[in-house]
Amino acid sequence: MKKLLISLALLPLAGCVSFGAKPPESLLSLTATEQVPVGQAQSSAGARTVSIQVPAVPQALANNRIPVQASATDIAYVKDAQWVEPPARQFARLLSDTVTARTGRVVLSGAQSLADPGARLAGELRMFGVDAATSAAVVTYDAALVRDEGGALEKRRFEARVPVSAVEPAPVGAALNQAANQVASEVADWIGR
Repeated sequence: MKKLLISLALLPLAGCVSFGAKPPESLLSLTATEQVPVGQAQSSAGARTVSIQVPAVPQALANNRIPVQASATDIAYVKDAQWVEPPARQFARLLSDTVTARTGRVVLSGAQSLADPGARLAGELRMFGVDAATSAAVVTYDAALVRDEGGALEKRRFEARVPVSAVEPAPVGAALNQAANQVASEVADWIGR
């Protein structure tokens, strides 16, 4: 009887317990503006290859949230905004689509590149968020490219800034998508020269 009374007393509290944060209404993702048409065949026999690695990221980007650089030392996150997966993986995929579409190169996955990686692109996604001081979405990518086996390493920084109307999920997501595509186009042109 005592156990039954304790169980009944705890029953109203069961609805108050939560084992995780409330999920956002929707998740954000990146979409490449330049893509290879569906059904288009690619062959490394007639085209040069490139291997694109998922970029390294600072701890502020090592999650699915969107950072807002409030000051030189303060970082917050956009309320109720989350990526469908970490931005580094999405950016690498966007780069792959854009490089293939703009250069005609065959982009190889990690496993495919073991035999002959072709050119190799690595880098660090330094910023992928909002600069509160300028109200802009900012994508900064430090790229490192080796064009040929045994070739010299080339480094270059790419950055795009797109104005943000409000620090809310939808406008920030759209601005970051636009900035990421701008950076990807510039990287593709650099690789393709």
